[in-house]
Amino acid sequence: MDLNSVLGIALALLGIVGGQLLEGARFGSLLQLAALLIVLGGTAGAVMLQSSRRVFVEGLKLSKWVFLPPRHAPERLLRELAAWGAVARREGPLRLERYAESAGDALARRGLQLVADGAEPQLLRDALELEIARLEERRREAARIWEAAGGYAPTIGILGAVLGLIHVMENLTDPSRLGDGIAVAFVATVYGVGLANLVFLPIANKLKALIAQQALGGEILVDGLEAIARGEGPRAIEIRLEGYLPGGRSGSGRS
Repeated sequence: MDLNSVLGIALALLGIVGGQLLEGARFGSLLQLAALLIVLGGTAGAVMLQSSRRVFVEGLKLSKWVFLPPRHAPERLLRELAAWGAVARREGPLRLERYAESAGDALARRGLQLVADGAEPQLLRDALELEIARLEERRREAARIWEAAGGYAPTIGILGAVLGLIHVMENLTDPSRLGDGIAVAFVATVYGVGLANLVFLPIANKLKALIAQQALGGEILVDGLEAIARGEGPRAIEIRLEGYLPGGRSGSGRS
């Protein structure tokens, strides 16, 4: 669980609701089902219109990364690569097949299998980099639905405000119904701007950062497996990849 995300959204909500209460307003005045339906329904419909079904669904699934991010442990990956290099050096690359079968990451499984099959280092690199690039682009495309939602939501909120004002104008002769229309008008704008800047855009930016982080892990894996395919020893692999670690030497580690 990413506590920073939980604390961030809790702090944002506390600031808005707390400020509302300090002004003497009621918390219930922020709860307008009609306004929420207009903003969420309109925003979701606009995003669905511009996206394919696959991209939309994948973007929704990807949002869980905000609170449950994928593992990123470059130090552990470096140790695994060094261990695989030691096995390949001592027992031969074919021995890596057993590690390919038990690897939890699909990219690692494919890479280890290619090394075990005796693939040329450059061929291995080309194949894995293509897979990384395709996966990264697919994820970025999915993350962009949240960026799009952040762009549409404020405008949909304004649309909700206009609808609320139309309701007000239709009931000028009935003062008892004016309050509901005015409330929907203003709260719809709050929902649109609030959801865009406190939820949708932060989710998009967080996902882009996590996707870049996963791509970096892929680069480490590719560099390490290429070194193993070249027959480099575990210490040479560690030195090659040290630049990827926080505080490590600068440079990509490639020869």
